[in-house]
Order: sequence, then C-alpha cells, then structure tokens
Amino acid sequence: MTPHRSPKLKAIIDTLEQGLIERGQCVRLCLLAALAGEHSLLIGPPGTAKSELARRLHAAFRDARYFERLLTRFSVPEELFGPLSIKALEEDRYERHTDGFLPDASIAFIDEVFKANSAILNALLTLLNEREFDNGAGRQRCPLISAIGATNDVPEDEVGEAFFDRFLVRLPVAAVSGENFGALLDAGRGRDWQAPAPELCLDAGDLARLAGEAATVAVPEEFVAVLAGLRRHFGDLPIQVSDRRWVKIVWLLRVAAASEGRSSVTLWDLLLLPWLTAPDAPRQAAVADWLAARLGVREAFSPARLTRVVEAFEGQLEAELNANDLDYDESGRLKFSAMELAAELADAVGDAKGGAAAPRMAYSRRRRYGAAHIGARVSQIDSLLERIAGYAGEIAARREDLAEFAAHSLWLNEGLTARAGVILASTAAAIDELAARARNARGGFLGLPRLDQDNGVIPEPVAHEVLDTA
Repeated sequence: MTPHRSPKLKAIIDTLEQGLIERGQCVRLCLLAALAGEHSLLIGPPGTAKSELARRLHAAFRDARYFERLLTRFSVPEELFGPLSIKALEEDRYERHTDGFLPDASIAFIDEVFKANSAILNALLTLLNEREFDNGAGRQRCPLISAIGATNDVPEDEVGEAFFDRFLVRLPVAAVSGENFGALLDAGRGRDWQAPAPELCLDAGDLARLAGEAATVAVPEEFVAVLAGLRRHFGDLPIQVSDRRWVKIVWLLRVAAASEGRSSVTLWDLLLLPWLTAPDAPRQAAVADWLAARLGVREAFSPARLTRVVEAFEGQLEAELNANDLDYDESGRLKFSAMELAAELADAVGDAKGGAAAPRMAYSRRRRYGAAHIGARVSQIDSLLERIAGYAGEIAARREDLAEFAAHSLWLNEGLTARAGVILASTAAAIDELAARARNARGGFLGLPRLDQDNGVIPEPVAHEVLDTA
C-alpha cells in the first residue's frame, strides 16, 4: 500500500472518535468493515451513541448518500425501499421509486433492525449480501458501501439468524463506565463535532485501490493453523461460524493488513476475531481468552509441556541420588558391619540369644555412576537447555513484533495488544524459571557419586518422546 494512506486513515479515525467516550474500538471496526465492504451490528441499549457513530462513519466517505430508519413491528417495505411507482403500475409493472431510500444509499443505519417482519428481512438479505434490490421484474444495483444495524437483542428465529449472519462485525455496546462518567459529561458540553476535512474523505477510487492491494496480501500457514485450531475449539463453546463467514473474515483481515501497508497478515491481526466470530459479549470474551493464551506461544514448547520435561529430569535425578546397590568386598562376598544393628533380623528370630547385638550384613551402599552415564545425562539436559534458549529467543522476538504492531495498528486499541503482551511476558518468565531448574538438575547430575573406573553404561533418555517432538 502507498505509504501516505495509513496517516490519512489515522486522521479519519481520530476525527471520528472525537467526543465518543469508550467507543474508539467500535469506530475503528465499523470503518474497517466499511473498507472491506462488510456490515456492522451494534448490540446494546438505547442512548449509547449507536446512531451517532453511523452518522460519523457516513462523513468519512466523499459524496456518499446516507439513509437512516428506525424499524418497528409495524414497519412496511415502503419505509425502506421507497413507494410504489404509480406510472409503473399503470403500465402493469410493480416497481418502486428508490431515490433517497435504502437501495440508493452508500451508508445506511437501521435501528432496531430485527423488529422488522420477515418480508422486510428477506428483502434486506439480498441487498446487504449481493448489493442488489429486486425492483419489479429486474434487479437494481445498489451503491451500498456498508450498513450499520442496531439492536437490543440477538434474534433466535431462523430468518433472524440468517440476517444476523450478514453482519460480519458484531459489537456489544454498553453504557459508559463509572471511571469515564466525568469525561462523558465533559464531552457533552461541546456538541459541534466537525466532520473530516474534504481532502481526508475516501472515494470509490480509494476503496478500489485498497481492494486491489488486499487481494495480494499473503496468508501464512501459521496464521491458517491458528484459525483451524479456533474452528475446532468452537465445537466446545459452542459457536457456529459458516464457511462463508470464514472467507469474509480472512478478507477483512487482508484489508486491515493492506490499509497499514503490509504485504501479509500477521498473528496479531487475529486479535480482531472475537468481534468477527462470536455473537455476544460472553462468548467474545472466551474467544479473546483463547487467542491471548496461544498467539505467539508455540505449542511444542509451551510452559506446560516444558514443565513436564523438566520435572522428568528432576525426578530422574532424585531417583539416581537415592538409588542403592549391593555392596561386595574384594573377594566378591557381601560385606558385614558390626556397627549397625540388624533390627529386621532381631524381629524375625527374637533376641533371646543376643541377635540384636550380633553383626549383620551391610547389604547395600549408595549407587555410583560412570562417566558415560553422567555425560549422557548432562548431554540430554544441554540439548534441552539449547532448545529452551531458542524458544526464549522466539518469545523475545514475538514481544518485539507485537510492540511494533501495536505502535502502528489502526484497528486495535492498546488494551487489546497489551493483554497479548502480558501473556507473552508471563510465558517468557516461566521459560526463564524452567531454564534455571534445568540448569540446577544439570549440576545435580554432575554431582552424582562416581565410580573409580567408567563402566561404559549409557542410560536411556529422559522424557525422550517429548524432546523428540518439541
């Protein structure tokens, strides 16, 4: 993408956000949806700036026609699509005058969208998805860039669910928090919001160029693997995401990358997925948790898996430190000790004949290990430490990459990227702790009691099945 466009979009975003308290992420995602040719749904109570947001979005596009309507259960098609043409009826044609109505709009806001009857919703399905309106015997092309719907509740009926799926971005909107209540009252003093300057506004040429650049954006295998894992995870939540929706999601993320001048999507773009997949705030939070715990953390070297490997070495060290062998003298006979009491022998034969005072066999001693055994154990831990160091380097690179992404992201606020940063920081700390434990185990193996001469025995690897796949 040309370098100047990101500053232009940043200026538009800053203008649209002015005076809208706690609505910055909504503004950004509605604009991104519009750039991708998709629609947004605002879910929340009245009085939360939903219509204001839509009107501002309209101002970001040059020469864009705006349409707004509040629907009720008594709404009729004429309110959305225009009145019937009397002249066409006289000629036995059933057509509508659509000028100034939804089929003629570039940006549309439909409040209480799910209160409309099924006839209106079915007509809207084609208009939103195909950008076409069935007008009489033919289909009319519609200039719609993006529609913003608003609702208090998510529908559960079949027609409502099909219409719900047409909104790629779903944004729960709540009342301003107590923390920012004062800022809300202060913002209410100045109601003269200024639209973006004409030179900032986007036109059809900007949208076409952006779409062309987005089509060339690469989608790495690592990115697809995370999407596939999330798709499997949705079976447990449960969340239904259609194949059509997955395709639209990737397109929107390509547009996000292109708008920032990137030639490829990154893992951090996936932080937008909660609003693109889950239908409500609780399940969006669950998706955000899943993503935050996995983005940038390679499964083969996750802290949980590394912990099992380190614990296996620690357990092996403890077992070898506590292991005993039978003790023989130079003639090959078991040694006896008069210094130690054979309590178990006394219990067996009684002490009537002084068995407790009799000498007994010292049948065991602390096991000793050859240089080959100790060298093999140290080599195994060195291999583990080398892999841990490599993964610690990966985590450090991921953290730098995330910080760079957050500094230039148009579409994600600092809170979202900061959360992923916290997860990576805690992972890095856990990796450092496990490395220290592994080094301690290495020192323990070096301190094992040694044989005077090496017996050449090489032990079996510890946790070899994990090391081989990590």
